[in-house]
Amino acid sequence: MIAKATIVQGLYLDSVKLMLISKELRSLKGVIDAVAIMATKENREILAATDMLVDAIKEAKESEIVIVVKADADGNAKDAISKADELLRAAPAKHEDKAKTAHNISTAIKKMEIANLCLISVAGRYAATEADNALDAGLHVMLFSDNVSMEEELKLKQKAAAKGLLMMGADCGTAIINGVPLAFSNAVSPGKIGIVSASGTGLQEVSVGITHRGRGISQAFGTGGRDGKQELGGIMLCACLNYLIKDKQTEVIVLIGKTPDKTVLAKLWELISLTTKPTVVNFLNDMEVAPLNNLTYCLSLEETANKACLALNDKHPVIPKDYGITLNEVRIGKDRSFIRGLYSGGTLCYEAIQHYQREFSVNPKSNISNCKEDLLKNVWVSEGDCFVDMGADDFTVGRPHPMIDYSLRLKKIAEEAKDPTTAVILLDVVLGYGAHPDPASELVPVLKNLPKDVAIVCHVLGTDNDPQGLEEQIRKLQDCGVRVFTSHLAALQDAFALIIAHRRSYE
Repeated sequence: MIAKATIVQGLYLDSVKLMLISKELRSLKGVIDAVAIMATKENREILAATDMLVDAIKEAKESEIVIVVKADADGNAKDAISKADELLRAAPAKHEDKAKTAHNISTAIKKMEIANLCLISVAGRYAATEADNALDAGLHVMLFSDNVSMEEELKLKQKAAAKGLLMMGADCGTAIINGVPLAFSNAVSPGKIGIVSASGTGLQEVSVGITHRGRGISQAFGTGGRDGKQELGGIMLCACLNYLIKDKQTEVIVLIGKTPDKTVLAKLWELISLTTKPTVVNFLNDMEVAPLNNLTYCLSLEETANKACLALNDKHPVIPKDYGITLNEVRIGKDRSFIRGLYSGGTLCYEAIQHYQREFSVNPKSNISNCKEDLLKNVWVSEGDCFVDMGADDFTVGRPHPMIDYSLRLKKIAEEAKDPTTAVILLDVVLGYGAHPDPASELVPVLKNLPKDVAIVCHVLGTDNDPQGLEEQIRKLQDCGVRVFTSHLAALQDAFALIIAHRRSYE
């Protein structure tokens, strides 16, 4: 194998454009792997972990782009490097020129005078400043960017609250406002259930579950995952909850997120006590809740969606849509023994950890565990039963989210399957707006080449109206031997049942 690399100076492209270039390079003749990426400290760590940090780029500056190609022959590697330079310096297409109608918020406001919400997705070091500018302009803000400090987030939310504005984020990945899906969102039905969520894929799983049951969403607010922390005081959780309490279109309220600080909990219980609207809560943990007649606490996202639909009391049956999925049979290799969960959705990964604890009465290893002793020593190396959030900062700084770019997760899937101790690989495939346009097209070529004695269990999160086509994605994955579910809880239960049965058979 031949490795070639080069440093590109005086040029900047966003991470999505670099991702697309990397993907095109990997399709070239003889190319085994390739990447085009900014040479930031965090990206160097990713390159080192994937054995792509070659000597030729070690001196690159953080503001420079590096190209690394691994190929089967010197000529193919050189051709790929030349192609990379051509792609990097290509003039933008005409439709791209037309799309770039504004280069800052003030210009955008002049061109879209009716706009009242600004979605910000820039590098974390610049995100807070842009959000502050948007709030000063009287705009609601959805701050998709992560790597914003807690201090900056607090100041932004305090300013927003004082102005009566939303400040969703930082690291807010999902919202549906007035029927408009923002960032990573699904094509869900309109309806009478309102959601406030401090978790992106939690909001997606519940809103999709509600749609599968024939009900719909009034509003779905994201707050960012840290809003429930003591330092932030639940500013947006409380503001959005208060909105839904007063909203005439909302008959049932859903509240989702990791367990908030006790001071935030007290505020939330107080607000819920002021309304008669049924309120369904899931804080992804076993916990004591306030003794309120209108409050229902749930231990799974699936149950949360179901209880919210039942709370409508509209006298229509609450039955999830049956997609007629037939489970593929699997035969796990005798010496294989561990579950490896490789997630793009952080909340789904966290829910997997919680249900594993309930099922096995021990903690699995993870990169997002709340217990220090259960954290992975190296996020790239699995230990025993293990659940990895590949959408965490460990993997996403300086590169697109794994719901968009499957390249790192594909490598990890192949690596886990080669590990002779891996018995079950558990995956989420998130559909919807903002996500990869055809995840199965990325996954199937890799899944087909995995050892046949490893079970693949997959949860496909999506609706019939999502642009990827839910049933088509299910069919493609099923056709290559995957056990597919449209409920995360069902996928977890299947994975756990497989591993338990396998271990018992060799006791």
